[in-house]
Amino acid sequence: MLENPIAMRNKTKNQSSYIMEYVNSEEKQRELHSKTLKVVIFSQILAGAGLAAGVTVGALLAKDMLGTDRYAGIPSGLITLGSAVAAYAVGRFSQRWGRRPGLAGGFIIGGIGAIGVVLSTLLNSVLLLFLSMLLYGAGTATNLQARYAGTDLALPSNRAKAVSAAMVFTTFGAVAGPNLVTLTGKFAASLGAPPLSGPFMLAAAAYLLAGLVLFLFLRPDPFLVAKAVADKQSSEAMASDASRSQAGEYVADKKGIIIGATVMLLTQIVMVAIMTMTPVHMQHHGHELGAVGVVIGIHIAAMYLPSLITGILVDKFGHILMSYIAGFTLLLSGLLAAFGPGDSMIVLVIALMLLGLGWNFGLISGTTAIVHATPPQIRAKTQGTIDVLIALGGAAGGALSGMVVAQFSYVTLSLAGAFLSLILIPVVLWVRKKRG
Repeated sequence: MLENPIAMRNKTKNQSSYIMEYVNSEEKQRELHSKTLKVVIFSQILAGAGLAAGVTVGALLAKDMLGTDRYAGIPSGLITLGSAVAAYAVGRFSQRWGRRPGLAGGFIIGGIGAIGVVLSTLLNSVLLLFLSMLLYGAGTATNLQARYAGTDLALPSNRAKAVSAAMVFTTFGAVAGPNLVTLTGKFAASLGAPPLSGPFMLAAAAYLLAGLVLFLFLRPDPFLVAKAVADKQSSEAMASDASRSQAGEYVADKKGIIIGATVMLLTQIVMVAIMTMTPVHMQHHGHELGAVGVVIGIHIAAMYLPSLITGILVDKFGHILMSYIAGFTLLLSGLLAAFGPGDSMIVLVIALMLLGLGWNFGLISGTTAIVHATPPQIRAKTQGTIDVLIALGGAAGGALSGMVVAQFSYVTLSLAGAFLSLILIPVVLWVRKKRG
């Protein structure tokens, strides 16, 4: 039954009045920021367990169903391709309607995709597997988009810490997921499903619960409040001739956007490419599935756990310096993965730990650059568009990684990643020079 138009207008008016209570009170804004971080953190703990499934067993699942290593990177590519579409949709939806419906919807779609992966293993359907991986990618995109929700009402000097606070708690679920591969595999086998479908059963539950938490508790919407605050400040600035410089704060900094996008794009490509084929590389050197889970779990911990420290460093020393450090860290990771013995767990752990750490430096410094460079009036859709580029870069890295390893070797892939990470430094220097 359709809602009465008058009732809908009254509902909208009441919502606007509710938001204005926060716009006119800095104390309420601080309280809402604190509440938002708590809700996002709880959802990220759940979502972390969901995103780990595709990372840990996606390539192995494709290898078993297709019977070849050559296309083992396709699931990772499809996940990141699906995340690209979802990033654009979540960003645009959040810009119009707020973070709550955008993030909740993204996680629910990701959960449906995880259910589809489980069904594909039962039906032995490669087509359903690939379609489900696309939907599952929505969870990955939403997990990354959630980091922005913590910055909506953060002070400029604390934005990197707000990003990191939202990310660090992803570690708990993300590390637990790979280390539950054996347990979830046994659970799946007890239900008559292939063991590799077990992690996706966990992912389905995790994503659906994360979406439910955000939908129920992310009220009032922090992004809608931030937009209303920015609109009020902009109106006040335009009304005063003495405040013209203040009005200029709401113009997007295109150079800052380019730097942030470049840093995140290159670090994503390198990380996804090497990470995707590491489980297959380990399997070729006789490592058991449990060992794969340990290495990937440590890698994911390095992706998220250092976030609080990274946020402090970015706020203190700036995102440019941390972008350079990200490039050097990824370089070390690629060289170690390429030249270290493949049967050594210690070498693989250190290489993948550095890979995750370099990605962490790049993501937080790049995200901070984007938040600084965009006013709330266009921030969510800009963030979504940039995450599309990041996801497409990851999709290319994941899909091509299997072909590179099949045609050449894991060593070649790792060296290519190391070289690509170095490109980050001259690109950032060039953009900064143009800005100067």
